[in-house]
Amino acid sequence: MQFAYTILYVDDVRASLAFYEKAFGLETRFLHESGTYGELATGATALAFVAHEVARDSLGQDYRRVGDGAPLGVEVALACADVPAAYARALEAGAQGLKAPQQKPWGQTVAYVRCPDGSLIELCTPMG
Repeated sequence: MQFAYTILYVDDVRASLAFYEKAFGLETRFLHESGTYGELATGATALAFVAHEVARDSLGQDYRRVGDGAPLGVEVALACADVPAAYARALEAGAQGLKAPQQKPWGQTVAYVRCPDGSLIELCTPMG
């Protein structure tokens, strides 16, 4: 078994890709011509987005949407050298600040933002 990708279900795939490019400096690797599926260039494992109507069709049932209410108990972590700068950039791009950068007892710097699509993002320095 190998971890292949994470897909976030969103209202507007193009808008989510544009936000992640502006907020985190990640580039779009692929956008389907329909605009209902796209991926970011994130290394060996893809971070992808799919429109709710496509997700419902694929899953065959409804689900609780990420943007509804409190953040879900799932996060995407993005590692970077300068968490305070990444946090400020994300806020400037339209993210909601949930937890400002702080040093953890194990030495890692961590912050949390919520994207316009509702996704919870951890910004952190690399471990080790």
